[in-house]
Amino acid sequence: MTSIHYDSPLADAERRAQLYAGDLFVYGPTASSRRLVELGIAMAVEAFTPLDPQRAQFELPVTRYAQILAALKPAFIHHPECKRLLPGLLAELGCDPQRTYFDVPRMRTVTSGNYLTTGIAYDFHPHRDTWYSAPFCQLNWWIPMYPLTTESCMAVHPQHWSGPLRNSSAEYNYQEWNRVARYQAAQQIGSDTRRQPHALEPVQTHPEIRLLPPVGGIMLFSGAQLHSTVPNTSGRTRFSIDFRTVHLDDVTGRCGAPNIDSYCTGTTMHDYLRCTDLAHLPQEATAAYEAGPPQPVVAGS
Repeated sequence: MTSIHYDSPLADAERRAQLYAGDLFVYGPTASSRRLVELGIAMAVEAFTPLDPQRAQFELPVTRYAQILAALKPAFIHHPECKRLLPGLLAELGCDPQRTYFDVPRMRTVTSGNYLTTGIAYDFHPHRDTWYSAPFCQLNWWIPMYPLTTESCMAVHPQHWSGPLRNSSAEYNYQEWNRVARYQAAQQIGSDTRRQPHALEPVQTHPEIRLLPPVGGIMLFSGAQLHSTVPNTSGRTRFSIDFRTVHLDDVTGRCGAPNIDSYCTGTTMHDYLRCTDLAHLPQEATAAYEAGPPQPVVAGS
């Protein structure tokens, strides 16, 4: 059964073991997460000026809205302050900066209604990140930029934690996605023609878990956890920040959540940067992952 831990005092190694067993963790804002959110909001406000970023969708043609996001989101990803704040945030929550690696943070937007649900503002169907070539030791960190409601958050579907779902992940290769599909996002308006992994059988979406961390708070879960975008009916665009981490000991030891239904190829391992010096994972540590996420030798239980 999935347990939810709030502001847990567990050390990082124990926390990772619980995450690999399907548990969820929620933390209040830290000094670094607050500054990360402040940076994101400042950039969004500047991009949408003179409009309120949460309400701009009601004032702009959808093509213009997508153009703004197409400039805003990469600018946030590559802002040098992000690479300074994420190591600080991880240290504040007990991660070892010498052995923890992160990928760049992404700003996500979920518009209200069906204004824009594809491409640059993609509404994610129920999925596991491990269907997208993520390793089974990947942890997902998710931070709201504005107050959440149950009508504008993310849902976790823990009833599928231990049971496989038929899916199309065998068609997905991360390196091919980066080469072609990622750069087509801003053109995917109305419908999204890019091939992404989907469940091929009905997903039991209820009961589900909708957690509401405060602005700058953090929700932490395994990349193997089935999760989805809640259809936004709040009347405001949802803005959030997310990033991912792996721990070097778990990469080399092939520790992580169990692989119950992922068949993708390629790997995201080349995206991670060490907290201390932004070095990539050593090649000898990632070699086993090149063909696709291997079955973990040691999994959460």
